[in-house]
Amino acid sequence: MTATENITEQDLVQQSLAGQEEAQRALYGRYVGAMFHTVLRLVSNRQDAEDLTQEVFVKVFQRLDSFRGESALGAWIKRIAVNAALNHLRTADRLRMVAYEGQQPATDEAVDEEDWAHDIRRIHETIKTLPDGCRTVFCLHLLEGYRHQDVAQMLGITESTSKTQYMRAKRLLREGMG
Repeated sequence: MTATENITEQDLVQQSLAGQEEAQRALYGRYVGAMFHTVLRLVSNRQDAEDLTQEVFVKVFQRLDSFRGESALGAWIKRIAVNAALNHLRTADRLRMVAYEGQQPATDEAVDEEDWAHDIRRIHETIKTLPDGCRTVFCLHLLEGYRHQDVAQMLGITESTSKTQYMRAKRLLREGMG
């Protein structure tokens, strides 16, 4: 057990800001896995996710002095990771949404999402095959816990489009799992 395993987030941040490499390694080690998986779910390409995760931590250490502790450190880092993934998708022009203005979002058919838990690997592989827009909304809403209103704001789309893309993703997942 290292000296940094039991350190608080606040102390870890302060020691990292002071240039203590052991604290910086501990901060990185504590969050890199979760951030990699968050990014991977959004971009669906392992190499891109690895590169982006490294970029996320460069930004984290560059901006660590702006962390105010108003949220958990992990939530702050996750926001940087999500933004990096979305910027990557936008830059690659892969984040296209089909707007269905004037239409009501599709209704949520009776699907018990907990029933899907038995085959996580298959679900993950199927999620990777979703069109980028659907996959992004699906991951942000269901897996990352953002409300449709927040997803819409992050992606520059309407809340209705977010809901529709989510429903489309669920339908495509059911078809892909069928």
